[in-house]
Amino acid sequence: MNDHTLTDSEFYWREVGEIRILVSRSLEDKGFINGFSTRNGGVSPLPETALSLSGFDLDSKENIDENRRRFFSALGVSHRLVCVRQVHGDSIMKIDDVSEAGDLESAADSIVSDIEGVVVGSKTADCVPILIGDPGTGAFAAVHAGWKGTVLSIVRKTVERLREEYSSKPDKLIAAIGPAASGRSYEVGEEVVTAFRERFLDCEHLFDPTRDGHALIDLQLANAEQLVAAGLRYENVHVTTFCTMESPELFFSHRIDGAKYGKTGRLLAVIGRR
Repeated sequence: MNDHTLTDSEFYWREVGEIRILVSRSLEDKGFINGFSTRNGGVSPLPETALSLSGFDLDSKENIDENRRRFFSALGVSHRLVCVRQVHGDSIMKIDDVSEAGDLESAADSIVSDIEGVVVGSKTADCVPILIGDPGTGAFAAVHAGWKGTVLSIVRKTVERLREEYSSKPDKLIAAIGPAASGRSYEVGEEVVTAFRERFLDCEHLFDPTRDGHALIDLQLANAEQLVAAGLRYENVHVTTFCTMESPELFFSHRIDGAKYGKTGRLLAVIGRR
């Protein structure tokens, strides 16, 4: 596996054997368990020893359960995980009780909570995972933002939901945007470009034209800008430079793995109260 150097001190690696977890220092320092998973150190045949943390239609429950056990052991927590059925929309689910933990059938792409004993998760394999913590109230959120969710401003709506449910002050929130298909590699077609132009007046800087009707798009930047527009301070929005498409030896990538193996695993970004 190739080594990677982080460009700033915001993120660091937690390493246990073959398992490597990217952790936000700012969230951790404010009392939030958090981590972005990588692909190695598991038992899934994708093609081998893959740490796939979701995707029950692509892997066995036994494999995913063992991978999750290893991931949370490496992270050093015993909290219960809450995931939802992600549908590339803008629905947000609130978790009020630890009994709601598990892989829920509810369709949503963002989860908010403030209870102890659970971590909420975002499942990705090129889409953008976003973790948000409120040091003042203890509330937190995990967001899954593909291009459709980004067009629907799901991360901005999540900030609004934190304010409504927990009286969170946006300028006090801390956000970490994890590994995703970056603006250096993620090419989209006219449908996506048009959708952004119809929704946002100032979005041309997100695109780098490639061939006719196509462009690279920077979804990490788009979500970072939405967070700032929602009231977060610029210095409280942290974006990793890692690209899932550029580093398939480290991350699952739907586009890269799909073309090579016909399927891919799922990364997991989690956050909860310590």
